[in-house]
Amino acid sequence: MAYKKDQPSCSVVIRAFNEAAHLPRLLDSIGQQTLKNVEIVLVDSGSTDATLEIAGRYPVRVEHIRPEDFTFGRSLNIGIRAASRAIVVMASAHVLPLGEDWLERLIAPFADQRVAVSYGQQRGGEGSRFSEDQHWRKWFPEQSRLQSQQAFCNNANAAIRRSLWEQHPYDEELTGLEDIAWASWALEQGYTVAYVAEAGVAHLHDETPRQIVNRHRREAIALREILPASRFSLVDFASQTTRHILSDLAAARREGLLLRELRGIFLFRICQYYGTYRGYHEAGKLTPRLREVFYYSPSQLAPPSDPEKMNESQIAGVRKNG
Repeated sequence: MAYKKDQPSCSVVIRAFNEAAHLPRLLDSIGQQTLKNVEIVLVDSGSTDATLEIAGRYPVRVEHIRPEDFTFGRSLNIGIRAASRAIVVMASAHVLPLGEDWLERLIAPFADQRVAVSYGQQRGGEGSRFSEDQHWRKWFPEQSRLQSQQAFCNNANAAIRRSLWEQHPYDEELTGLEDIAWASWALEQGYTVAYVAEAGVAHLHDETPRQIVNRHRREAIALREILPASRFSLVDFASQTTRHILSDLAAARREGLLLRELRGIFLFRICQYYGTYRGYHEAGKLTPRLREVFYYSPSQLAPPSDPEKMNESQIAGVRKNG
């Protein structure tokens, strides 16, 4: 289909590190969207698997960031700077759109000039933890909210106006939650946030307990930077962990999954809120040591002896944390 200037379009910025297991499905899905002529920018942060080889098979512009320079905000700024469309969609490399109209629905709210950012629904995929899917169901409900004054959004599945990003790029020093910080700024400027439940993706996390702790730890550090007055005490840790475990157990029982999910529910919620507690009590600058803990380990950055012969289990072992 030939592109016309009056047709809606967008750029898609994908952050990737060792995403060979997931990237082909995402890129194939983008090519099958009802929205055509989509520009794709992949920001790679030092992949040692077949990620770059896979990207080379598709019409993808590749930008690079050194692992030691990586933050979520810096990676996005590099990608958006390379993009050319007025609306920029951001997608994690390990999400899978749930419909061929995903992009069309995600950018539709920008017909309203008051909308600065839109974000879509997220659900777990095959192999996702039960409690994480419950977490997503809380934060990404079934009903859309197209004129929200709440700063919550999530850059695993979101879109922004490039013109506003030019005025205020993402914070490159935050350890996470750069999306919420940016949306807070946009709300202060008089814009709104749109949540589009119909623009859904499956978010395919495959994290160890340590990775779960570290993800929530770095997000808590970021939240303290955004909201310096916020607190999370041992009492909060105990109450939040207990409340969500009980809620998850009730949901698993209703679905007939209680025995299968019992251990995983306790494990996820304890790791989640332990990470939150740790992050709140070590808020500060992103040190080289924390960078290694939060984003990469030396084994992840070491190239395989023969990248062409990496099997699926090896690929899974070097997926990006978060």
